[in-house]
Amino acid sequence: MEELIAVAVVFFGAYHIIKLFSTHLLKRKLIKAEQYDRVGILEEPKSENDESNRYPSLKWGLVALMTGLGFIIIEVLGLFNREMVRGSQAVLPIGILMVCIALGFLIYFFIMNGKSVKK
Repeated sequence: MEELIAVAVVFFGAYHIIKLFSTHLLKRKLIKAEQYDRVGILEEPKSENDESNRYPSLKWGLVALMTGLGFIIIEVLGLFNREMVRGSQAVLPIGILMVCIALGFLIYFFIMNGKSVKK
């Protein structure tokens, strides 16, 4: 299984490197041929009404903050009952972490909804 994952990662990386390099060369040729208006065709289309990714640093900052809070909660619970969070069958840490990550996304969602209502 490890070999399959390694081969997939190598081919995925090679594909993206070749794609990046060929796009660069094509853009360079278009610019040299003074076809400036056609260079934009090679760009990925972006939706103009995409409010969901307006503040990506806020979103990922909140998610990282809540994930860290989840890890702190897991450690504090481990001080009281080590088997509850450290046992081989313990699923409580995974649940705590998932809830905290979801709370980070929900806080971001409510912040963005509040900003769009005010406009």
